[in-house]
Amino acid sequence: QAIQAINGYTNMTAEEFTNMVFQKIDVNKDGELTLEEFINGVEKDEDLMELITKSFDLSNVLKVVQNG
Repeated sequence: QAIQAINGYTNMTAEEFTNMVFQKIDVNKDGELTLEEFINGVEKDEDLMELITKSFDLSNVLKVVQNG
């Protein structure tokens, strides 16, 4: 839910969000993600790469904390 909020995906449930991401990167459609599938999926999907990058970029959070 936190990743959704940071990236503006608040119009779907956490389950729907997870399913959307999973469908994008479960290349062999076996219902499981290997590390290789995850890395390849994120590298090939610009939106997903941006989403993951924003999720780990805490500079905006730090600015809010610093500004009170």
